[in-house]
Amino acid sequence: MSEKKGQALEQYLKTVKSRMGDAGRMHCIVGNEAADLDSMASALVYAYFRGSTAETPDTVFVPLIPIPRDDFKLRTEAVFLFSEAGVDPQWLVFSEDIDLKPLYNAGKLELTLVDHNRPTGAQAEFENAVTGVIDHHADEGLFETASPRKIEPVGSAATLVTELILGEAEDLLDAGVTTLLLGTILLDTVNLDPEAKRVTPKDETVAAELLKRSGIEQKALFDRVQHEKFNVSALDSSDLLRKDYKQWELGRHRVGISSVLLSFADWLKKDSTLSQSLARYAESGNLDLLLAMNAYTAPEFTRELGVYCPDSELRAKLLDHLEQCGLELTPITAETPDGSTALFAQGNLGISRKKLQPMLAEFFASLS
Repeated sequence: MSEKKGQALEQYLKTVKSRMGDAGRMHCIVGNEAADLDSMASALVYAYFRGSTAETPDTVFVPLIPIPRDDFKLRTEAVFLFSEAGVDPQWLVFSEDIDLKPLYNAGKLELTLVDHNRPTGAQAEFENAVTGVIDHHADEGLFETASPRKIEPVGSAATLVTELILGEAEDLLDAGVTTLLLGTILLDTVNLDPEAKRVTPKDETVAAELLKRSGIEQKALFDRVQHEKFNVSALDSSDLLRKDYKQWELGRHRVGISSVLLSFADWLKKDSTLSQSLARYAESGNLDLLLAMNAYTAPEFTRELGVYCPDSELRAKLLDHLEQCGLELTPITAETPDGSTALFAQGNLGISRKKLQPMLAEFFASLS
């Protein structure tokens, strides 16, 4: 019987989980806080590589995904590609599965940073435990004695991980590992397209080697991963709102904005009680204002804006301000169960969340 795709990776992950409680030392390979596909795939494969080749039997190499397990499903392209590579998410290690503080205090923790070269957020306090860096962003000049210290401006961190494996343990590049690395590189470089200005000669060389070994049809894999990145059909309203969410304190008000890859027409088909879902999400975050900025292509690029604000006076003032800012809002006719929610087509396609946030800051500053 032939080995199923991803069997070696899965067996490695099972072994990691069985050893995490009694390891002499723990070496966590961790991606950046955004936990995008490149971070997760690169961390997993590099941990597998180190765990399979290191001559340190008392050390367990743990691929740590620094988000809650429940948030993994929001990375829809990762959900697809990990499944395609034969990796069952139940064996992955997420933030709630491990407490780094006691290990750090006991001097039993090492970290390798993947897809970033400066620890931030929850990782920042463990800076002194960093012994390795693999990244493709601008070099911030830290951890000069790290080994490896591989920081190069390529299209994908997965390219650098693949290069290391090709140089030392190419037999680890089985069907599952190859699928995971190749899908990640293709997505990061827009299918190796020079016009996207992300691909480098090294990405092309590494991808060509992976394609040769795997026999995977390049365009078919890229098209599917790209499709899944924007496929939110399996997500409920709470998932859609938190998939790409940012929050600010503006004056005395707490404001949240979600970027959503779905039209309100389709969203209402999924959730006929959308207003109540927006209300629950806003209440859970103690928000005074929740905006949903919808952007999708069907077939032309379209923007829509949803405004949830239970304070009718504040909502009226805000909508007047947004109109003065040139968003060109046209009400969308839709049945919403209460008056706290207003849905609009946004005529000015140039105003994204990044541009809207300063407009909101100006509005709330004027109130005080």
